[in-house]
Amino acid sequence: MAMDINGTPHTNEPRPGQCLRTFLREEGLQGVKKGCDGGDCGACTVHIDGTPVHSCIYPAVRARGKAVTTVEGLAHGGELHPVQEAFLAAQGFQCGFCTAGMLMTAATFDDAQKQNLPRNLKGNLCRCTGYRAIADAVTGVSTESTETADACGQVGASPGAPAGRAVVTGTARYTLDVDPADYPGLLHMKLLRSPHAHARILAIDSSAALRLPGVRAVFTHEDSPTTLFSTAQHELRTDDPDDTLVLDSVVRFKGQRVAAVVADSVQEAEAGVRAIKVSYDVLPAVFDPEKAMADGAPALHGEKDAVESRIAEPLRNIIAEVHTELGDLAAGLAQADVVHRGTYRTQRVQHTALETHASIGSLDDDGRLHVRSSTQTPFLTRRALCHVFGLPEDAVRVVAGRVGGGFGGKQEMLTEDIVALAVLKLRRPVQLEFTRTEQLTASTTRHPFTVKMTAGARADGTLTALAIDVVTNTGAYGNHAPGVMYHGCGESLAVYQCPNKKADARAVYTNTVPAGAFRGYGLSQMFFAVESAMDELAVGLGMDPMEFRRMNMIRQGVPMLSTSEEPEEDVHFGSYGLDQCVELVADALRRGEDRYREAGLDDLGLDWAVGTGTALSMIDTVPPRGHFAHTVLELCADGTFAASVGTAEFGNGTTTVHAQLAATALNSTAELVRIRQSDTDLTEHDTGAFGSTGTVVAGQATLLAAQELAGNILDVAAVHTGTPRDDCALVPGAVDCAGVQLPLETVFAVAAGSGTALRTHGRWGGTPRSVAFNVHGFRVAVNTGTGELRILQSVQAADAGVVVNPRQCRGQIEGGIAQALGAALYEEVRIGPDGGVTTDILRQYHIPTFADVPRSEVYFAKTNDSLGPLGAKSMSESPFNPVAPALANAIRNATGVRFTALPLARDVIYLGLKAAETPAKQVVEAHS
Repeated sequence: MAMDINGTPHTNEPRPGQCLRTFLREEGLQGVKKGCDGGDCGACTVHIDGTPVHSCIYPAVRARGKAVTTVEGLAHGGELHPVQEAFLAAQGFQCGFCTAGMLMTAATFDDAQKQNLPRNLKGNLCRCTGYRAIADAVTGVSTESTETADACGQVGASPGAPAGRAVVTGTARYTLDVDPADYPGLLHMKLLRSPHAHARILAIDSSAALRLPGVRAVFTHEDSPTTLFSTAQHELRTDDPDDTLVLDSVVRFKGQRVAAVVADSVQEAEAGVRAIKVSYDVLPAVFDPEKAMADGAPALHGEKDAVESRIAEPLRNIIAEVHTELGDLAAGLAQADVVHRGTYRTQRVQHTALETHASIGSLDDDGRLHVRSSTQTPFLTRRALCHVFGLPEDAVRVVAGRVGGGFGGKQEMLTEDIVALAVLKLRRPVQLEFTRTEQLTASTTRHPFTVKMTAGARADGTLTALAIDVVTNTGAYGNHAPGVMYHGCGESLAVYQCPNKKADARAVYTNTVPAGAFRGYGLSQMFFAVESAMDELAVGLGMDPMEFRRMNMIRQGVPMLSTSEEPEEDVHFGSYGLDQCVELVADALRRGEDRYREAGLDDLGLDWAVGTGTALSMIDTVPPRGHFAHTVLELCADGTFAASVGTAEFGNGTTTVHAQLAATALNSTAELVRIRQSDTDLTEHDTGAFGSTGTVVAGQATLLAAQELAGNILDVAAVHTGTPRDDCALVPGAVDCAGVQLPLETVFAVAAGSGTALRTHGRWGGTPRSVAFNVHGFRVAVNTGTGELRILQSVQAADAGVVVNPRQCRGQIEGGIAQALGAALYEEVRIGPDGGVTTDILRQYHIPTFADVPRSEVYFAKTNDSLGPLGAKSMSESPFNPVAPALANAIRNATGVRFTALPLARDVIYLGLKAAETPAKQVVEAHS
């Protein structure tokens, strides 16, 4: 019986046990996405006879004789469905990987369902937006300001994403959304992973696997290159320890690769994995970083040379450490009237981008290796592949399609190397896609931090001493361990003026899932400790915490010192908006208090304690030691512009920003600037889309190219018309030559006729660097009898310089707040007694749903950065950083109880209140 898909009969029969999602994708419906395999995320939502279902858990055979509609079938005759129009108008997406599922669910809503989105969108997850823009799209009620409307879409306006129509119609192409004809003979890879936290492989018997139908090869450590590398990707390869092999004879965490099976299908590869027999010599394991540094602890990488591998102390499991002091800490503590000492702990958090890690590798007719990957760093990944396999750079091409979320997790090489090994051995295309369980158990996480804080202040509120003693748990491999540790200990101390500061920190190996780059890169962990300590000092002094921060925070013109006598040479105040951010949040909280009082909500009852809390944060706008970008920009024959950039698009919005910056310099419109990107064949080099550099580095390169191209166009027009150069000006679509408009098509033809290509190059190296600021505030209510927490008000102010695209920047901030709330309240990658991850599906690892995220007020400081492109600063990582401490401070203000570990789950709050010696309500009255 045929299945009707989007009005067309499909007669292919599904395989036994096949789910509808994989069947639809095999039929070419690539708008149906894979995010979970368990009916948890909704990215695969389709309609069966008009009813939305999660196609990943719907048997394909049940759809025979039914009408199946996918996102590709919503539009009719070239006209978008109203819900598609609404999502496009509201820009109800960022990376867009979840959008097709959101659309398919929302398209079935009646007016009553639209009034209860927390319930009716509970089956659809978004990791990027914070859901406000989605609510705007579904309800048709915009909460956006109209002040930035600009038909040209230049800097300061809010044009939509260039890929918006493709996203809402399901035609945007993510990593695995490829034409099978481009990969003839495609094979599929699955990985056998270690059941032990620490073991030496004695033998691998793959004979049974190789006898199975469809299995083409099994790769083990005996097939692996012997070159050590790091999965982390940085401009300087030496920033990370070389401690990893493609396949190793020693496994150091439960879930590590042991072998790779390549077969004709995913199912046959999975069968091959099950057939492999491995003999292990199980070794002692250590899961706690403090124990890992102790004498007699198993040394995870003890056989490696410290100098060659860049591991500080392999036998003590210490990858890197820092011990620095500014001034005299002991003297500073002696001068203090109030001293706070506390130990703060942050947990593992998973990025949970809805698109899992995936790669497709192939060889072209010349034997050149092509890798299409879900990566934030195509150029660095190419370099890493060349390093591991001994290939010249021109022998490898890496391309990233549209990437379904990153958050730092795709600043790693986790699939590309093993795929490249198979492609180079088999000379056939090979694809590897992580399952959600693999993503949660065997990719990377945020680094857990333990921070011992010591802080002192005089009675007048002046800070006299600030010290941190930090241990970070990097897991089994040291990818990003040094950078996260150093970065975390930097701006978190430099944001406060204090003459005496000390930092001791160590990054430590354990036999657990590796940590890596995560939004904030160590700062979210450190600001949780530092900002909690600032509140405790203020309480001890009887001061308002916000006033205490005002007194001690960094000011423009004051050296930004962490624990060094000298500030970083290339970090400057390109602009300063921290004071504005503090005032914006304070004013918003005051207005919120008035609103709640007028509504009669200031007294929720005896069991409810209400409080407010704030926290601030600072971040360098570019990572240190160089971050490079190259843009090629040209005028095309039709009068439009084409820009080739290296940076990837994964919901960070850099594609829109590039178009706006170029349009502004060319006095054109953003829609006339076409962007080609994230392909190592297009530009010279691009360090990558991480460290919040998409605007301030890659955007700067685009701006420079556009400014030069504008000048060249004016030169051609002036000569051609005989008009003085100063009387020529670019206008949209033309050059105004003393009142006579010369179309850009004519300018192109004139230049081409003289053999001149109107093409320019822009390059930027990421220095000098500026700083950006964020301040967050909460008003919360805590039920002292049950531990329930209600967020009554959430507000963040950001110093983003000149905001290139206010709607897009607001979305970045809202998404950062939502992700940070998940990390603050309930997200945790839990480790079992055997060292393995126990939260291995989305139902166990809870990320924020629509109902979980309060609407946040977002405000921008009015600054113009002298170092950023047209005054802009970065604003993608930093919104995450002050959220958890602000929330903890609000709970402290409400209850009188200081919570020193994350997450702040309801049971944690309940038990913490019960354990407090003084009844919470009495403490609340004393401190309110």
